[in-house]
Amino acid sequence: MTKNVRTRIAPSPTGFLHLGTARTALYSWAFARHHGGQFVLRIEDTDVERETEGAVEQIVESMRWLGLDYDEGPIYQMQRLARYHEVAEQMIAAGAAYRCWCTPAELEAMREAQRARGEKTHYDRRWRPAPGKTLPAPPSDVQPVVRFANPATGTVRWNDLVKGPISISNEEIDDLIILRPAPAGASGDAAAFGIPTYNFAVVVDDMDMRITHVYRGDEHINNTPWQINIFRAIAGEGALLPQYGHCPIILGDDGLKLSKRRGAVSVTAYKEAGYLPESMLNYLARLGWSHGDDELFGREQMVQWFDGSHLAKSPAQWDPAKLAWVNAHHIKQADDARLAGMVREELIRRGLGDGPGADDVGQLALAAALFKDRCSTVIELADWISMIFAKVEPSAADLTTFVTDAVRPALRTLRDKLAEMPVWGKAGIGQAMKESLAAHQVKMPQLAPAVRVLVCGRAQTPSIDAVLSLFPRETVLSRLRSA
Repeated sequence: MTKNVRTRIAPSPTGFLHLGTARTALYSWAFARHHGGQFVLRIEDTDVERETEGAVEQIVESMRWLGLDYDEGPIYQMQRLARYHEVAEQMIAAGAAYRCWCTPAELEAMREAQRARGEKTHYDRRWRPAPGKTLPAPPSDVQPVVRFANPATGTVRWNDLVKGPISISNEEIDDLIILRPAPAGASGDAAAFGIPTYNFAVVVDDMDMRITHVYRGDEHINNTPWQINIFRAIAGEGALLPQYGHCPIILGDDGLKLSKRRGAVSVTAYKEAGYLPESMLNYLARLGWSHGDDELFGREQMVQWFDGSHLAKSPAQWDPAKLAWVNAHHIKQADDARLAGMVREELIRRGLGDGPGADDVGQLALAAALFKDRCSTVIELADWISMIFAKVEPSAADLTTFVTDAVRPALRTLRDKLAEMPVWGKAGIGQAMKESLAAHQVKMPQLAPAVRVLVCGRAQTPSIDAVLSLFPRETVLSRLRSA
């Protein structure tokens, strides 16, 4: 790169960190890390009426969990109101912006007249100064807004990092509001300086924070011409603009846009559902980017690969089954002690944290090692391990099928031998089972399922001697007595 790379993610605290925002955060973070640059977290909190309590904390926690560390921030727009006011006044003085005293009723009447004439609705620039134009006297009972004096002719062009060359005519672009009065009851800087609109604040922020590359959803494509024009109006025609990359939307498994309004879950909801952060990054990265045919990779590998190329131009579809497959892979690769800690937290949530051995992370790690190959989430892993600490209730069908009169004598002998073992462990358990089989002339396919049903509550598990060794001896003996 010919300049220091600086990227950012700028979520609005109107709710949880959406999966689409998390994906663009990932791309922005990985691009900065790949090029040895900086990644900035900015909170676009000027929409005070829609701000959700605790949203900022949730966003920061989601970023932390995903491992998307930022070099600067969080930076809050509501703490920069004086700066936006300063820039707006400079633009007014330079003729790049102007005050407009239109009331909401006047604007609606304007649009109705345009619709009646079959025209596209837009602000008619009645308050925009022009040579030879006489403006009416400002009404004393109306607080003005500040509008950007968008160029009336010409074309805005940029080479999008994802979609390639894009151009939009200035005739399609309105004189948008860039600064509006604060709502009634506001105080402090909001009352003194007013509230900037998105397309204005984002330009001032990106300029002040020296952002070089912006990855975001393609719903922002229509905002980009305004932002480019505002940027040039502030910094001059020759100013070096950020490079914009607009990533296609993510579709839900129903083929419709994945969005907050349609109930898409948060990043932290996937944490609570037992997904690993490296799995989420792996899966989110592949929803719009590729590195050859590689499907499974870690954070460090992505940073090495992600140079901003190979981004898809078409929407990706959220596939829960694919995510589960990715998560299953990363669970298999995960450190057993780390998984044990996560399982321990889940056991506590289930009220099982006080059971004998439930606080023994070393023992839980042994259990995680045994069961993790069968699991696609940590919740499933906890389901397996919880049978050690929670009462199991075998189904009537399993009891009838596997705990038969033919196998009960062998079960009683096994129970006695397990009680007499000097050391509780896999080897001794295996030997006790062999001796019980020989004493009653039954086969392992008869005895093992019966033991599984009684002790584990299910007919299928990994190797039964390994499974039983995870249980406290008294738990095994107690459950075998029910035969």
